[in-house]
Amino acid sequence: MDTEEFFLPRSRAANERLHTMIPGGAHTYAKGDDQYPENLAPVISHGLGAHVWDVDGNRYIEYGSGLRSVSLGHAHPRVNEAVRREIDRGSNFVRPSIVEVEAAELFLATVPTAEMVKFAKNGSDATTAAVRLARAVTGRPRVAICGDHPFFSVDDWFIGTTPMSAGIPEATTELTVAFPYGDLAATEELLTRYQDEIACLILEPAGHTEPPPGYLAGLRELADRHGCVLVFDEMITGFRWSEAGAQGLYGVVPDLSTFGKALGNGFAVSALAGRRELMERGGLRHSGDRVFLLSTTHGAETHSLAAAMAVQSTYVEEGVTAQLHALGTRLAAGVRDAAAAMGVGDHVVVRGRASNLVFATLDENRQPSQPYRTLFLRQLLAGGVLAPSFVVSSALDDADIDHTVEVVAQACAVYRKALDAADPTPWLGGRPVKPVFRRFA
Repeated sequence: MDTEEFFLPRSRAANERLHTMIPGGAHTYAKGDDQYPENLAPVISHGLGAHVWDVDGNRYIEYGSGLRSVSLGHAHPRVNEAVRREIDRGSNFVRPSIVEVEAAELFLATVPTAEMVKFAKNGSDATTAAVRLARAVTGRPRVAICGDHPFFSVDDWFIGTTPMSAGIPEATTELTVAFPYGDLAATEELLTRYQDEIACLILEPAGHTEPPPGYLAGLRELADRHGCVLVFDEMITGFRWSEAGAQGLYGVVPDLSTFGKALGNGFAVSALAGRRELMERGGLRHSGDRVFLLSTTHGAETHSLAAAMAVQSTYVEEGVTAQLHALGTRLAAGVRDAAAAMGVGDHVVVRGRASNLVFATLDENRQPSQPYRTLFLRQLLAGGVLAPSFVVSSALDDADIDHTVEVVAQACAVYRKALDAADPTPWLGGRPVKPVFRRFA
């Protein structure tokens, strides 16, 4: 379909309604219509497997489903069956449900590097609980975040370090310092500069590149030597790297780790896990100062925990992580070949682990470009591909991948025209897409 003929009147009207009532028009900034070409931000009606339909009736092959949370595909029958069973039995009680026991046992069997676990509803609560616990057990105020990773929490200790820091006291932000990924010497220098002040090192154990040999083990040694807590944010790497996360794949055990996203296949559940000695500080069986670790009304909703158990069982029994890698490998090869064939192989670039692919759109000088991203997204949408990233779900099949590659090839042909003109403007259809973290709207 020609992008000039691709128009979403019902989605456009729904977006106006959203902005009237909801700040930003979405409940997650990364889902905002500013992330999509002007007037081409579809509002979703429903999804099934690897496909979604918008309110205008268009069907798309979807990537990055639910911000990487729906890794088995939408309305997965095994997950839905488990959820329905628990909903009929009640979802929330005045005392713990037996489901909490079963969910904790299965989680700790799936992630054997952890000794205790506490469930919540979102990743930010879990990472902030890890930071609070690290500060409590070390008696130290500062948090060291990996500055190369884009997001850890909506809470002040992290958001204060971003361009959207309005409303956060400078005194809070000053307590957060950053270290570069893959550079042990720079991290040691930071720990030495703030000797006995840093409570924890928190990072995604892997990202768009593999950890350098010995890097994670080196961080483990640095944390031990400097007396700080090592925290792995496994929101993305959990399940996509292995059922036990990156720690299970690389064999380096953090003190604490946080999981979410794929854990519930779209249902709201996250987890803080780690060493018993630390985790019990948020419990009742110790003699020290109590830590208000996690206490959420809905953290142990039975249906979300049932979803998590179904997800874990499906991953282990069906080898889902291997499926994700196989699908991603096929997709990455196809996109790279299509881009190269159209003469834009140095400008449309696929990066990341096969199970967690992203793409970069580069301009004539091979610099990241939001206008060229806009052009690319417009062409994908018109071809029935909804892809803010190329993060796969296991519901995709070979036909989905092949169609995606065909659409990418068509998009790359237009991309080549824009590069030859040294100006993508005629193909934008309006303002460029924008980065999430920016100071002004």
